[in-house]
Formats: sequence, C-alpha cells, structure tokens
Amino acid sequence: MGDILDFVLHVDRYLGEFIQQYGTLTYVILFVVIFCETGLVVTPFLPGDSLLFAAGALAAIDTTGTMNPFLLFAILAAAAVLGDTVNYFIGARLGTKLFEYNIPFLKKEHLDRTYEFYEKYGGKTIILARFVPIVRTFAPFVAGIGSMNYSRFITYNLIGGVVWVAIFVFLGYIFGNVPFVKQNFEIVTLAIVLISVLPMVFEYVRSRRRAKAPAV
Repeated sequence: MGDILDFVLHVDRYLGEFIQQYGTLTYVILFVVIFCETGLVVTPFLPGDSLLFAAGALAAIDTTGTMNPFLLFAILAAAAVLGDTVNYFIGARLGTKLFEYNIPFLKKEHLDRTYEFYEKYGGKTIILARFVPIVRTFAPFVAGIGSMNYSRFITYNLIGGVVWVAIFVFLGYIFGNVPFVKQNFEIVTLAIVLISVLPMVFEYVRSRRRAKAPAV
C-alpha cells in the first residue's frame, strides 16, 4: 500500500522515468492504468485525476517531443470510455457475485456508496462519478447490475470520459510550466486528490446526520 501511495504522490517523477526509459510506449502504460482504474472493480486504488494532470503537465515540459497533449487526450479518453464499458458488462454478467469472494480492495461499502449516488443523481451518476475516486470505478459496474439501457449508458459514458480526461490533461498542460506547480508537484497532487474526495466526504457526513436526526 505504501508503494501505491508513493506512486500517487510522486506520479510526475515516475512518469518522467517512464518517458526516458520507454519513450512512446508511455502512452500504452498510461492507457493501461486509466483503463484498469475505470474498468476493473478490483483496482479503485489506481490514480486517476492526478495521473491525468501529471501526464498533461509532463507533455507541457517534455523537450523530447514524445508526449503530444492532443494524442495523449485521445488515447486516455479512449481508455476511460472503454474501461467503463468493460466494467458495465462485468456488472451485467457477474453482478454482486464477486462480493461473495474475499477479493482485496473489493469492498461492499464502496458498492453501497455508489448506490447512494444513483439514488440521488440517476443516470447522470456515470458522468458525475468520473470526478469522484472509487465511486468512479464502481458506477459503471452498478449500471450493469441495474441493467441500465446500454444506449443510455454509452451516451453518459462518452460524455463523462471525454470531459474528465480533457479537464485534467489540459489543466496539467496549461499549468505544467508554472514554477510553483513544478516545484511543489507533490502538494498539487495531494490537493487534487483531496478536492476529488470532498464530494464523497460531504455526502457521507450528510447521510450520517440524516440517519441520526430524530424522526418527526
């Protein structure tokens, strides 16, 4: 778990090393990470927002010409949309049977939290969940369990995937050369993670208060 946290907080350093060692194969590595983070319910711990931001930032400062921001956006948007699609079909085929096994990182509370999102936002959860870690991974899975119409799901999936990737990649590209960002990337990454989980924390606190409130 410590290695995962170190990767999240120093994702810019790891990506820089990937670019130096693997060149254009870095696109493949990034595709796989984003695909797994959105497409497999057993990997919600992988970095999403921070990885996209870091990739965009490195595209801005890359002097080798390896990282093209527009190609990066296209590849990672495809990974995000394809990941959610696979996750949807996993949910449709396997449903909650996966939770009968003791699979690491697959927690029932994450599923319950995602159900709460659906109760509040309906199908738009597929779009909104893109910006909430963990819920992002479980939203398409729950859509598959609930047999959401596929044409409706893929519409939300395309919108959410493209918007999510575009925002973080191009924000990283725009601000990647800012001295403060370059010198304090760990702080910026941590801030992105904290801001991402705030909606989830807010909803949790509010639901706890509602549960404790006396019935009228």
